[in-house]
Amino acid sequence: MNFIGFTQNDFDTFNIEGLEQRMSAIQERIQPKFQAIGDILIDDLSAMIGSEMHLHIARHARRTVNPPQDTWMALAGNKRGYKKHPHFQVGLWGDHLFIWLAFIYELPHKTNIASTFLSQLDELNELIPQDYVISLDHMKKDAVTKESIDLEKALIRFRDVKKAEFLVGQHIKPNDPILQNGDDFIQLVKDTFETLIPIYRMAYE
Repeated sequence: MNFIGFTQNDFDTFNIEGLEQRMSAIQERIQPKFQAIGDILIDDLSAMIGSEMHLHIARHARRTVNPPQDTWMALAGNKRGYKKHPHFQVGLWGDHLFIWLAFIYELPHKTNIASTFLSQLDELNELIPQDYVISLDHMKKDAVTKESIDLEKALIRFRDVKKAEFLVGQHIKPNDPILQNGDDFIQLVKDTFETLIPIYRMAYE
C-alpha cells in the first residue's frame, strides 16, 4: 500500500476497550501503515548506515489481558530481533507519535554503550538538537526536552540501573498537519533518522 499518513482514527485505536478488539484495530489500521513506512525507509536507512537493516513490527504476542497502550515498528541491524540491539522506532501512543533511536534495557552491552556516551558527553550533547526529546523508559509515554534534562545524570542511570533506558528523538502531536501528508511525514522520519545516525554509530564504537 502507499503510505498516505496517519489520522485521528489511528490514535483513537487506543481508546478501544478489550484486548482482542484493540489488537484487531491495530492490525487493521496501523500495522499496514507501518509495513508501508518500513518498505519505503528500509533501503534508505540501510544506505545511510552502510549495512543492511530489517523491519520488525510489534506483535504484542505476550499480552493475554491488558490491551497495548502503544504500538510501534522498529528498524534494526539484526534480522531475528531488535530489542537486544540499538534500533530506530516509529510508533503511536493515544496522544502522540514518536520517532526514536532506542537503547532499551535488553541490550547486553548497555553498560559499555552508556560508558561510551559518557566519555563523549560534549559531542553527544551537540548531536542532539534542542527541540528533540529524551525518554528513560519506553513503557512510559512521557518524555522530556533535551534542555530540561541533566544528560550526564540520565546516562549514569542508564549505565548503572538494569532497567534504565535511553531513547532520543521526536514527539509529534496527532493534529500536526505533517502526519496527514505521507510524503512529508516520510521525509521527517528520514531527516530524524539521519540526525540520529551519528549517535547510533557512536554506540558501536
